[in-house]
Amino acid sequence: MLQVDNIDLYYGASQALRGVSLSAQLGAVTCIMGRNGVGKTSLLRAIVGQQPIRGGAIRWEEKDVSALPPYERARRGIAYVPQGREIFPLLTVEENLRTAFAATPRKEHYVPDDIYDLFPVLKDMLRRRGGDLSGGQQQQLAIARALVTRPRLLILDEPTEGIQPSIIKDIENIIGILRDRGGMAILLVEQYFEFARDLADEFAVMERGEVVLAGPAREMDEEDVRRYLTV
Repeated sequence: MLQVDNIDLYYGASQALRGVSLSAQLGAVTCIMGRNGVGKTSLLRAIVGQQPIRGGAIRWEEKDVSALPPYERARRGIAYVPQGREIFPLLTVEENLRTAFAATPRKEHYVPDDIYDLFPVLKDMLRRRGGDLSGGQQQQLAIARALVTRPRLLILDEPTEGIQPSIIKDIENIIGILRDRGGMAILLVEQYFEFARDLADEFAVMERGEVVLAGPAREMDEEDVRRYLTV
């Protein structure tokens, strides 16, 4: 589904990614782990088109999308839930969900019922402004908004950041449900090791803009991974 091949990314003269490669498959969760500042978010921004790459290629459904703008990648089934959620605080929950229609054909300009099955709290808050929701509720709204686009690749950047434990468990369950449906690849950046370990089918650990450990989760050596996560 997604194949990232040997990409380089720069911010001015500073190189943020060095020859990074990874893949994400349908029906599987690929977790990217590492300390702050090692390039995890830069990698996601490259995949969704928010930051241009200098070398390598990004292929989605066997087509090179490296030069496509973000909105074209969204229309091709790539959805992004950024770190910090970035919902619209002055729009209602319903209006936030409807902003996802920009990436869908007109015949799909409605919120699927299963969104409210996954996030029942949102159905009770449709008229509330996004900025009035708790951090956990805003995170659920951000994920729900991404799902309104009917993505085939869902990219999540640290969905547990600043979230109360009960909501973290809810989000873990939802990601598991989405994976088990089999119609979506999930790429997850996470620093909370237990959360990533329990969800991952594949993993990649980054250090200084490079992937230093990667493979199937069943072959993961927890001590090796934790060594790259501790400060």
